[in-house]
Formats: sequence, C-alpha cells, structure tokens
Amino acid sequence: MSTSASVPTTGSFNGVDDLKMVVRQVRFEQLSFWLNPLGAFFTVGFSTIFLVMLGAIAGHTTIGSGYGKVKLVQYYLGGFLSYGIMAACFTVLAQTIVNRREVGLLKRLRLSPVPTWVLLSAIFLSTIFIAIIQMVILLAVGRLGFGDYLPTHPLAFVLTVGVGMLSFTALGVGVSTLVPNADAAGPMISIVFFLLIAFSGLYFPIKPGSTLANISGYFPVRHLITAVLASFNLPPGANPWAWHDLEVMAIWGIVGLFIATRRWQWSPRRG
Repeated sequence: MSTSASVPTTGSFNGVDDLKMVVRQVRFEQLSFWLNPLGAFFTVGFSTIFLVMLGAIAGHTTIGSGYGKVKLVQYYLGGFLSYGIMAACFTVLAQTIVNRREVGLLKRLRLSPVPTWVLLSAIFLSTIFIAIIQMVILLAVGRLGFGDYLPTHPLAFVLTVGVGMLSFTALGVGVSTLVPNADAAGPMISIVFFLLIAFSGLYFPIKPGSTLANISGYFPVRHLITAVLASFNLPPGANPWAWHDLEVMAIWGIVGLFIATRRWQWSPRRG
C-alpha cells in the first residue's frame, strides 16, 4: 500500500547531534555518488566539456543581440554555470528520487531509526554540493583557460546561485512525483530539461524583446541564465541584482515545493 500526502518529518531537531547525522548522511550520499565513476564524470564534467569545446570554437568572437561587445566565451561561461546548477539540482536529483522510490529504497529508508528529514536533507545537500563542484571547475576553466572571466559582482553571483539551487531542487523534487516509473524518468526529465535550456539562450544569445525571449521568460531556466550573466556584467552596465529573475525562480521553486508536498510517495507506484 503506497504512502502519499505530504512529506513527513519524523523526529525533531536536537541541535548538534542532528547536524552530525546530516553530515554523516551527506558523506554516505557522496560515497554512493563517487562509487559510480563513469556516472560521476559525466554528471560533473559534461558542462565543462561543452564549455571547453564551444569556447575553443568561439575563440575571440564577440556578440551583440543586447549584450554589447563581449566575447562569446564569456557568455558561454555564465550559461554553463547555470547549466551545472540545473543539471545537478533538477535532472540528477529528480532521476535519483524516482529510481530510489521505484526500487523501494525510499520506503526502507523511512523505516530506519534516522529521522526522515535528515535523510531527505542529506540527499538535497549532496546534490547541491555536486553543483558547487561543477561551478568551481567551470570558474577555474574560465579563469585559467580563457582569461580573467569571473563574476564582477561576487555577492550578486552568490545570491543568484543560492536562489537557483533552492528553486531547482524544489522543482526536481516536484517533477519526480509526476514521473510514473523508473523507465520513464530518464526520457521525461531529460527531454524537458534539454528543450528548456536550448530555447532559453544557453547555446546562443536571445535578443531581448523577441518572441523567443518572451516565451522563454515564463520559465525559470531563462531567468537563471540572465541572472548569472548579470553578475558577470553582461551586458555591460547591467544591474547585477536581477531581482525580477530571482523572483520568478523563487515562484517556480514554491510551485515545485507545493507539488512535492501534495504528491510525494515513499512507496513504488503500481499500475
């Protein structure tokens, strides 16, 4: 019999001891992730490979379309930083939750003596840690491989990254509740993800005010990319504090959280 309704939070917060449990569970999640070296390589390195390839092809090419005279590789760096956040916190997280649910692992974990909020927090924090690793690698490639391409407004960058991670984590959990089984997880989540990033300006600048810009503006992917680029001072003179983009991402995160609390199931779905 499946267990649905809102996500339970068995147990209460007991200070340092609970924090130690969270840290220990995050460590176990990381061990599990890195024990699959091929999967870990493509999860962490996919965005880096694309940045290196496209950056090498772009060379010293400059772009316009509302971004002024800036090098295309600068645009790609901001875009693939966004890609790394979305890939880890949305795609990988959603597929992980679906797979664990369908093999019965979530149900078994719930029966363990560890509070459920600790187990879930460890999954989310481990995913965020993976996203941070990707960002560090990408920033290092941008700095050492292509020039001094780092965020010109670090505080705005950190705020954007934080909101993006929380929003896409909530969306990843919400979408995982809509996937019927493990076989459908990969195709459903990946198709949605790649379609959104393709039409949100990851691979090419979108002219502000265009039809494509207006359509993609309804989705959080576009707003994460533009907010990250704003912290890189792209276009030149842009306000680094992209409040509208952060607001849209936060709204989508709330939507994902609402769906997750309404449809969450610990047990595999049948039928």
